[in-house]
Amino acid sequence: MAHKVIFLCTGNSARSQMAEAFLKRDGQGQYEVHSAGLQPRDIHPLTIRVMNEIGIDLSEHRSKSVKEYMGRFEFDDAIIVCRSAEENCPTISADAKRVHRWIFDDPAKAQGTEEQQLQVFRQVRDQIEARLTLWLAETAEMKRALKA
Repeated sequence: MAHKVIFLCTGNSARSQMAEAFLKRDGQGQYEVHSAGLQPRDIHPLTIRVMNEIGIDLSEHRSKSVKEYMGRFEFDDAIIVCRSAEENCPTISADAKRVHRWIFDDPAKAQGTEEQQLQVFRQVRDQIEARLTLWLAETAEMKRALKA
């Protein structure tokens, strides 16, 4: 049975989409992965662009509301990736065995030229990938310890 994970954010337009894509890529088929937002917005074009730079295509992704999941799924882990979602987290947290808080800056709020904004998106993307890699290692270690 797949380990169920949901990434929660405000708009489901950048950070949670990135996290979902990384776990789908790196989870070796062991995870059923979802993402959702409190106030879903279209996926930010720079999110799509910076993920394409590293070979991840988000063209088939769509923003989803937490309402699509509340009371319908039981998650092993809910991972909140933005401060607003943390502060306003709906009852979906009650649908998860564990709640994690990985707070990243909102790249959609980046100012400046397009290149400066891209740099912020890349930085957040790389931070999410690094945090997810660490979590996957920690989770694998816990699973090994439970089997021992």
